Amino acid sequence: MTSSSNASSFSPDLLNAAAESKAWPFEEARKIVKRYEKSGFPEKVLFETGYGPSGLPHIGTFGEVARTSMVRHAFHVLTDNKVATKLLCFSDDMDGLRKVPDNVPNQELLREHLGKPLSEVPDPFLSGQSFGAANNARLRAFLDRFGFDYEFASSTEYYRSGRFDATLLKVLERYDEVMAIMLPSLREERSKTYSPFLPIHPKTGVVMQVPIEERKLDAGTVVWRDPETGEAFETPVTGGHLKLQWKPDWAMRWAALGVDYEMAGKDLIDSVKLGGEICKVLGGRPPEGFNYELFLDEHGQKISKSKGNGLTIDEWLRYAPTESLSLYMFQKPKTAKKLYFDVIPRAVDEYYTFLSAYNRQDWSNKLGNPVWHLHNGNPPATELPVPFALLLNLASASNASEKSVMWGFISRYAPGVTAETHPELDRLTEYAIRYFDDFVKPAKKFREPDEVERAALEAVSAKLGELSAGADGEEIQNALLDVARGIERYQDHAKKSPSGGPGVSVSFFQMLYEVLLGQERGPRFGSFVALYGIEESRTLIAQALSGELRA
Repeated sequence: MTSSSNASSFSPDLLNAAAESKAWPFEEARKIVKRYEKSGFPEKVLFETGYGPSGLPHIGTFGEVARTSMVRHAFHVLTDNKVATKLLCFSDDMDGLRKVPDNVPNQELLREHLGKPLSEVPDPFLSGQSFGAANNARLRAFLDRFGFDYEFASSTEYYRSGRFDATLLKVLERYDEVMAIMLPSLREERSKTYSPFLPIHPKTGVVMQVPIEERKLDAGTVVWRDPETGEAFETPVTGGHLKLQWKPDWAMRWAALGVDYEMAGKDLIDSVKLGGEICKVLGGRPPEGFNYELFLDEHGQKISKSKGNGLTIDEWLRYAPTESLSLYMFQKPKTAKKLYFDVIPRAVDEYYTFLSAYNRQDWSNKLGNPVWHLHNGNPPATELPVPFALLLNLASASNASEKSVMWGFISRYAPGVTAETHPELDRLTEYAIRYFDDFVKPAKKFREPDEVERAALEAVSAKLGELSAGADGEEIQNALLDVARGIERYQDHAKKSPSGGPGVSVSFFQMLYEVLLGQERGPRFGSFVALYGIEESRTLIAQALSGELRA
């Protein structure tokens, strides 16, 4: 997901299609084009994402960078690569550590430093860095792993270097206006002590949440009092001696840096509005952006970097290629989605389905195809003879622990296809074995067939025995349907087949998966039999009927 170059590389057909495309990255990019349609573009358009390093980076952080990069690339196309851009990944590492994350070691070490800036808290993983710096390094490592084109920024560095000084002095000058925006959003008790300024205690190093007793505009300082000792302190608002509360801080950053685009989670809609008002008070222009829906864990709870619930980047990438994760981020960004292991196989197959369709599409449909956005307009040409879902079922039926076992079936199913000719398929075979070992195998539960099901399985085996060894998936599927239509239980009278006879209820194929593979669902069973082999499938049926699979 690297940035486009500054030289035009887009065909007229692509540019015309982009002007009309309804794909959400283009819709977002048009907001930025409209932002400057009267004034003309600045020297560089600034995209920003934020990260709070109070916990380990998670997939939600990746999603924000991935989605923003997609909008950035769409903007390059809409402007025919004539406007320079930058993506700034900003880390709020000067925030105080408010609580100890649940998913880190040495928690007592962190408790000793509660309240201090993350850039001053020791790393619980004992890296020798601060907790903020170590998490920043983790963030950069996985952004680099995906090839994002970005510039990293540290809040601590920006505050201490003076890059925010001019805007911080504006906050001091326009303090009453900022407070007038913030106070109505606070609970009554909180509003009595609230201040946008958070001084760093000169003795303890803690980020203090205290009322401001006096503002000295000429000196550029604020006066506050230690609530425990009563001692008064005068702190400069510049040079990193204090920081702002996060909402005014966000707005200050927009104004100071001239941020043009930043998206945020749906839970921050009100914060974005408040930040926009404060940004205007400080003489800035709020950025364009949209509010995406949140990622949820398998229980429907919001994923949290402090709790460590939901999937991590490394967990997803253990079982699937990076492109599948990028696809999951692209699809329906304004719809809440669960992030847990069950979503991975579908994401993988959907990615390769979109990829296989790309070269057959016109420009209008190509720009609506997720792979165009995932690969910056240059999707690879990849052929996948066996879908990932089928590989998972093959691993399940064969109990494969090595790729060589899988390839024995694949090579027979698709003659001429080898690990060397199809390295992408070989990579997916390895993912399938891992996924089977970790999730499918422990959950397999073979069901004993009842009398009707036993008769159905015997009929399936007999029908398969009538087919040639080289029968394809469609022929096998039709044979299975013939068997199901002859059994009253599986006749779907509500949905008639094209020939006028009864259709087949899904419970027939669900039964096959539950009894033969110990799972509730899977891809077309005919395709699975073609891959696994007719005789092997008949052996599987015999094992199910004898109780061997359930032993």
